[in-house]
Amino acid sequence: MTLPRWTALAVLAIAVILLLAPTPEGWEPKVLRGAALILFAMGFFATGVIPEFVTGLAFFAVASLIAVAPADVIFAGWSSTALWLTFGGLIVGIAVTRTGLGGRLAARLTGLFGETYKAQVAAMILVGVALSFVMPSTMGRVILLVPIALALADRLGFTEGRNGRLGLVMAVACGTWMPAVAILPANVPNMVLAGTAETLYDLHFTYGAYLLLHFPIIGVFKAIAIYFAVLMLFPDRADGSTAQTADALPMTRDEKVLSYVLVVTLALWALDFWHGISPAWVALSAGVVCLLPGIDLVSKDDFMTRFNTASVIYIAAVLSVAAIIVDSGVGRELAARILPLLPLDPATPATNFATLIGLGSVTGILATAPSVPAVLPPFAQDLATATGFPLVTVLMTFVLGYSTMFLPYQVPPLVVAI
Repeated sequence: MTLPRWTALAVLAIAVILLLAPTPEGWEPKVLRGAALILFAMGFFATGVIPEFVTGLAFFAVASLIAVAPADVIFAGWSSTALWLTFGGLIVGIAVTRTGLGGRLAARLTGLFGETYKAQVAAMILVGVALSFVMPSTMGRVILLVPIALALADRLGFTEGRNGRLGLVMAVACGTWMPAVAILPANVPNMVLAGTAETLYDLHFTYGAYLLLHFPIIGVFKAIAIYFAVLMLFPDRADGSTAQTADALPMTRDEKVLSYVLVVTLALWALDFWHGISPAWVALSAGVVCLLPGIDLVSKDDFMTRFNTASVIYIAAVLSVAAIIVDSGVGRELAARILPLLPLDPATPATNFATLIGLGSVTGILATAPSVPAVLPPFAQDLATATGFPLVTVLMTFVLGYSTMFLPYQVPPLVVAI
């Protein structure tokens, strides 16, 4: 068997032991039941030995069977605005791909930078960032851009195995993930963090404030860092004699309509601090517009065959895991044992800041990036007390942690890209 399968088997065995073990004196019975369920869910999400949506459905089923929490806690993820932001975003993502607008945007943007290798690495990164504003799915952006990067590599004369070919793909893979973490609806971990903050602490993140806080560093600085890292690790020079320029076709009716929908959606997202409408309801409304008869940016058949229901189930399950961590008392017991081991002191804010970022990064290595905003936020209030930071500051340090990727498996779409 492979290492992930052995790991999953060990996780399952430990979960069963916790479920059957006698309750320690002074503990509530639901603590061990909650710990067993959480270990099973997070362990199987991390190893990926079965599809995430199957793990999610199993989590809901087992949680209900063993009555680990009330039904409104077990299914808390389904009432989160983060879930519905993702739901609407997935519909818009289908429209972006089906109409060809995504490919047009990518081709137009890459065509602005010339035919040199350095210019196209920059183009791939910038296209990944630009599409993050209109295509809120890392997997969707990867699926769209990797073929474009490979076609571009062929145009520039980068054959199989050439550094230039690898560099363009790596520019897409990293450029669609790391800078996009600064854009609230652009990926699953952001949605999970927003959902857990809302579910656990009644905190609501706004699109504009989140972007203003994170984009200068995570967006701009990391995009620049990716550019120089790709050029340093994959140096190459384009063969200009193979470059070709394709004639641009006029925009179709569907592309024009979708462009209007996206402009209005982005404007409403950016101005949410003014009108007070949640980004989730804006995204869901945009998705409904795409589905309306007469507009038909996403047909019934497209929705039935291409809508990523698995992602919705996965996000709902991860959000519900966070709710059970708090309700069962598992978070309280873990915090009581882990916090004393961390060098946290209100008198040393710099050390506290570095420790919290490191905590997010290490958790991402052990349990993948999408798990970080489910595992850590239940401890955020205790961490805020220990550091003297405001609660929202602690939550925002987790973003810095999971935006940093050390290994490809931490972010499933990057595995697909590579």
